[in-house]
Amino acid sequence: MKILVTGGAGFIGSHVVERLLERGDSVVCIDDFNGYLYDSKLKENNIKNCLNNPNFKVYKKDIKDLVSVSSIIKNEEIEKIIHLAAHAGVRKSIEDVYSYIHNNILGTLNLLEAAKTSNIKNFVFASSSSIYGNTGGPSCKEEDVLGSPISHYAITKLTGEKLCYNFHHLFGLNVICLRLFTTYGPRGRPNMAPYIFTKAALKGERVEIYGNFYSKRDYTYIDDTVDGIIKALDSEFGFEIINLGRGKPISLMDLIKIIEEKTGKELFIKKVPGQPGDVDVTNADTFKAKKLLNYKPDVDLEEGIEKFVEWFKKTDGGYKV
Repeated sequence: MKILVTGGAGFIGSHVVERLLERGDSVVCIDDFNGYLYDSKLKENNIKNCLNNPNFKVYKKDIKDLVSVSSIIKNEEIEKIIHLAAHAGVRKSIEDVYSYIHNNILGTLNLLEAAKTSNIKNFVFASSSSIYGNTGGPSCKEEDVLGSPISHYAITKLTGEKLCYNFHHLFGLNVICLRLFTTYGPRGRPNMAPYIFTKAALKGERVEIYGNFYSKRDYTYIDDTVDGIIKALDSEFGFEIINLGRGKPISLMDLIKIIEEKTGKELFIKKVPGQPGDVDVTNADTFKAKKLLNYKPDVDLEEGIEKFVEWFKKTDGGYKV
């Protein structure tokens, strides 16, 4: 297969690229290597080990450029697309809504339009658990009524899902929207809690905790998320929305305790008020993922954090390859 991965130099994207190359696929990456949320050098380092693989090609392009995106898909004879490129993060989206709208919605529309024109066999779209908002239920189910997303980022992802359905309904495009729950692991984004807390613990820095210690996140190790993405890529259901998470939410306090244990360091914490857009709990109902994709996440948080801490120490948080 010849597969396009957008955002292929990012955290999740670079792991997806490596997994596809390992199994013998040809991979084309589109990434603009921007430094919008974190140092672009980290993205360059993420794919450095792939550059000598003859089955890998990277284009430094912006997904908002429809002409470039369409040309790459056509000229490279792409067969399937994994669309991961996006401005990520809830808090930043509230500060800079126009950038998120342009990048996440227009970029997704461009990929779908190019996919339609080139008769792409399967399109996998990375959505987000943030679209559930504070649903109040014991777990987040794909059939939940989504009337109250509480961040601009969530709105861009929900709009992306609606665009995906529209292109399936009107043009027959096979699309799977994956609602990714908090993914962590080696190469994790520096603006996410596991990275921030690990860095602070190892370097003796003070860290700010927003809100209370009892908010919960369904932390999912990168290998498990990648497994789900690859299985979705290999499936054709017409149109589906599927959660990818562990279904085992962990409180912020428990995450802190595990990071302190695995680093052997105490975290110095400053409590500050909660931030607009943050949800209280994320908890994936994984019944559909198990049924349709045979998805079986098996890395628990303690094992995953131990692997992440080892990577952080070895690479200085990704700055050394």
